[in-house]
Amino acid sequence: MKRVILFDGECNFCDASVQFIIKRDPYEYFQFAALKSETGEQLAKEYGIPGDVDSMVLIENGKTYMKSGAALRIAKKLDGLWHLAFLFILVPAPIRDAVYDFVARNRYKWFGKKEEACMLPSPAERKRFI
Repeated sequence: MKRVILFDGECNFCDASVQFIIKRDPYEYFQFAALKSETGEQLAKEYGIPGDVDSMVLIENGKTYMKSGAALRIAKKLDGLWHLAFLFILVPAPIRDAVYDFVARNRYKWFGKKEEACMLPSPAERKRFI
């Protein structure tokens, strides 16, 4: 199984993050599923991810990563200099996660929430959503 990123399908910031990752992932390391989709809920159950998770989740090699740990492990695989962001793994997790939580708490206020319309992925992108 490829690495799977579970994300909040209603969040504009989360959607923009998925688009950002797709553009910088030419080797297609990642597949994507919304947390509230059938696949997302099945994976959450399978990996013991709490239903009230307020984080992007990375499933990699049978392990789950949330919050800043997920973001940094994702950045590590991206093209360009983004992999250098992984150096922030040296910052203690409670500090990294406090910053992550601050953005997560405010994401709807700052970036909005999706209505019914959403981006239609290209056929190449569509195969990466599970």
